[in-house]
Amino acid sequence: MREEAWRPAFARAAMAGAPAGDVLDVGCGTGTITLGLAQAAPRARVTGLDGDPAVLTRARRRLSGRTDVALLKGRADALPFADGSFDRVICALLVHHLSPTAQRRALLEAARVLRPGGRLHVADWGRPRGALGRAGSLVLRMLDGFENTGPPVRGELPGLLRAAGFAPVAVTHCLPTVWGMLELLRAERCMS
Repeated sequence: MREEAWRPAFARAAMAGAPAGDVLDVGCGTGTITLGLAQAAPRARVTGLDGDPAVLTRARRRLSGRTDVALLKGRADALPFADGSFDRVICALLVHHLSPTAQRRALLEAARVLRPGGRLHVADWGRPRGALGRAGSLVLRMLDGFENTGPPVRGELPGLLRAAGFAPVAVTHCLPTVWGMLELLRAERCMS
């Protein structure tokens, strides 16, 4: 996965220009990126959210002793936060695990909890390139499910972000991996 190449860079890019504020890591898993976000912006208040209690236990161990990070159980498609609660929302390798309906709801929820002008940063699969990328992507889709991986690997994430109320939307990096093309996207919540 080349995680050591993209995870720290993704966390730093997500926090660029935001030395303080409220940050939500949706689908935080074991807290690797959550920790990177807190390290990249030590004055920020970071919240990690995941629906799996077992991985949250591992995240709590990883982040023990940090007072600038909160970890909560919750779902991406029903975020337990008030409207406009965050300056940044981060989703790393989460979208392709959700059904297409849940993908749309999760992106609408991300827009809802962001303050106007807030940013969403997404790392997920994009359209594979080359024979090796297509082969790796096919294996990934067999493992993770064809229905839910369909929109990302068809290159539909930018359009889904725009439909959820984000503009501008940009693919900032593409990283070939054994599983296909990993794309890093940045989107801004439209001012309202």
